[in-house]
Amino acid sequence: MSEIIICSVGVSKAFGGVTVLENASVALHAGELHALVGENGAGKSTLAKVFAGVHAPTAGHLELNCKQVHFSGTRDAAAHGVALIPQEPQTFPDLSVAENIFIGRQPGTKALVSWKAMNDEAKRLLETLGVALDPKAPVRGLSVADRQMIELAAALSLNAKVLIFDETTASLTPGEVARLAEIIARLKAEGCALAFIGHRMEEVFSLCERISVLRDGKVVEADLPIGQTSVPDTLRKMVGRNLSPASSLSQPSPASDKGPVLLEARKLTRRRKFTDISLTVHAGEIVGLAGLVGAGRTEVARALFGLLPLDSGEILVKGERVRINNPSDAMQHGLALVPEDRQHQGALLPWSIWQNASLASLRGTWLAPGKERELAQSGRESFEVRCQSVEQSLAELSGGNQQKIVLSKWLATNPKVLILDEPTRGVDVGAKALIHDEIQKLTREGLGVLLISSDLPEVLALADRVLVMREGKLVRELSREEANPESVIAAATGASR
Repeated sequence: MSEIIICSVGVSKAFGGVTVLENASVALHAGELHALVGENGAGKSTLAKVFAGVHAPTAGHLELNCKQVHFSGTRDAAAHGVALIPQEPQTFPDLSVAENIFIGRQPGTKALVSWKAMNDEAKRLLETLGVALDPKAPVRGLSVADRQMIELAAALSLNAKVLIFDETTASLTPGEVARLAEIIARLKAEGCALAFIGHRMEEVFSLCERISVLRDGKVVEADLPIGQTSVPDTLRKMVGRNLSPASSLSQPSPASDKGPVLLEARKLTRRRKFTDISLTVHAGEIVGLAGLVGAGRTEVARALFGLLPLDSGEILVKGERVRINNPSDAMQHGLALVPEDRQHQGALLPWSIWQNASLASLRGTWLAPGKERELAQSGRESFEVRCQSVEQSLAELSGGNQQKIVLSKWLATNPKVLILDEPTRGVDVGAKALIHDEIQKLTREGLGVLLISSDLPEVLALADRVLVMREGKLVRELSREEANPESVIAAATGASR
């Protein structure tokens, strides 16, 4: 067995008298990637944040290189060689890429920053990750995936010996995951101890040497070699019952007869973002929008919802041309958008669950407080949100449970067309199946759905048609029968030309 670099010993953590992590003992070994798995709210991210100095344990302690240690904060943890790549990128939008990588650690003297040294080192780190970002460019406007890679570059710049990846692959394409796997292999060869939090079982079992399973804040399986378990066994431990790995994705259902066209885009163009995008979404249909990160999918979704001005083209709703200059216009025409970045665009984290759940339903008016709480409670029950009550701050929920509230908020508006941008990012296998079932149920009732997802199996499982984008252009349309991993990736990369 390899050397233990860091471990938690009987660690517990409580917030406001509510225990979210109880008596957790997990060890991270040199040269190994250790998976921390469990449903949303199981305590995985809380344990990761204790390791990284974000939270101080309520009980128990950490041991680093066999010595008890207490981190006063993330800076202290980083000084001891422990870094966390968080689930939600914590970047500063008005600073440059390089400034975000070296925030608080800029090279130079106390009086002067060595901008050239900082930009050159940032460029080197980004090239190591295979990321084509300008170190001098501002972070504002970058995708979640790009900001995730900036966080990873920042962690690598620390030369840390312990790195914790919290849902790092959730927004990455298969190619980017492959590059991350190469980086992880290099870090393991250098003797680093690594932890990996993720919900994609295929990644867990292909990347990791060891696994620990958390359920309801407790470690139910600790430090198990990955070869001594299986996906079905791991899922059963996660949820406390038998759960087939296939249930993590809804099974494809026969495409129903399409209803009338609810949404049509004709030759939409936004300079330097996308060109001549034409598509339709019918009632009772799920249309997948696939492509690599940076292909322009999110920008198209934002333009349809009035968040990104168009240079040319037109939008039709139920056959009538409409002007959508802002989200209010889009909502009046029956559109709803669940955005890619829930933390900055999808929710107000300091606000309560009930305030967030009813926010989209206000529409320039007001609701009685009882009605707002009723909406929140309905969404909580429909999506099985784990929380103490709807009075709780949304920031106190796990990322997956936050996503459920964001989705329920928009469904409460009774939209005609629902635009979903990475709707299950950071959501566990059970919750993903629940969300898929809800989407399919609504389409059977006549809802039209435009689905953007970097999770290709999700797109293939749900979509009646798949539209593939590459470099800002719509390059191919695939029927359900034509769509498969090979055909989609070939079109997205240009290999099918």
